[in-house]
Amino acid sequence: MAPRNALPPPEPSRSVPVRLRRLRRTAALRDWVAEVDVEVRRLVYPLFVQPGDGPAEPIPSLPGVLRYSPRKLAPVARELTEEGIRSVLVFGAARQKDPQGSDAWSPDGAVPQAVRALKHGSPELVVVTDVCLCAYTSHGHCGVLRDGDVANDASAERLGRVARAHAAAGADVVAPSAMMDGQVAAIRSTLDGAGFDSTAILAYSTKHASAFYGPFRAAEGSAPAAGDRKGYQMDPRNAREAMREMAADVAEGADLLMVKPALTSLDLLARARRRFDLPLAAYHVSGEYAMLKAAAAAGVVDERAAVNETLVALRRAGADLLITYYAREVARWDRGAG
Repeated sequence: MAPRNALPPPEPSRSVPVRLRRLRRTAALRDWVAEVDVEVRRLVYPLFVQPGDGPAEPIPSLPGVLRYSPRKLAPVARELTEEGIRSVLVFGAARQKDPQGSDAWSPDGAVPQAVRALKHGSPELVVVTDVCLCAYTSHGHCGVLRDGDVANDASAERLGRVARAHAAAGADVVAPSAMMDGQVAAIRSTLDGAGFDSTAILAYSTKHASAFYGPFRAAEGSAPAAGDRKGYQMDPRNAREAMREMAADVAEGADLLMVKPALTSLDLLARARRRFDLPLAAYHVSGEYAMLKAAAAAGVVDERAAVNETLVALRRAGADLLITYYAREVARWDRGAG
């Protein structure tokens, strides 16, 4: 029995055509209802540093990207801050390579010097440092070798030394990229034991053994002398394993998580966003950057539009931070400077 004061059922409504285009009619309307944006504050600019005090050098494999000596970085830090870029990811090179990669944890190495210079130039700049051994070992692998294989725990211990040297120089965040099991726990323990409990860890949690790292390896001189990295970097075919990698890093004390390469991992970004509350970074890697540069140089894409579409896709998939060699160009475009 219906309630005494119940309203009569509604009249069957006539079919109304859906007009989603109403909110696409003008640029102002589109901006008004846009779900995500590529804000400059979310961009992380990779910086390559090398020992010595020479002038900045162009990197042939990465058009428009320079390699700096540490002492030249203070003015670069000020420029980046003025452009609106708030964070950098620093990659170093060895003065001399050896099987252990020992120059990676030298307090006078290229990265600690670079951190000090960047902080001197712009104290508010968030300085993130890559923690790995591949650019420092004579064999080019991301850890130390035992009987021709990368020794996991010995390598993780050395990564802790590297992170400690970077933190002592003033790094805000250390980013282990070697894909050793337990590397986050080893670094957290080392940092806390040395009094650097405030230094955050950005874990390269999902780093695939990818074909898109070529331009970076040419820039760093970090390709393996023999073999490959498929025994420790992730198989791109595995999504469930990627979630296990992330969960392990969260349990070990990571403060932020990374997915790499970005464009081939959009599904992983989306899965991670649904599962984890930590900030997520997507690394738009060197090969992805170089492809866009080549396509733009050939005149087959509008570079600015293609870059924006790419970075919007990463944001839409769930990335909070965008590590991209395009950061400075995007910042200039955002200011209307180019």
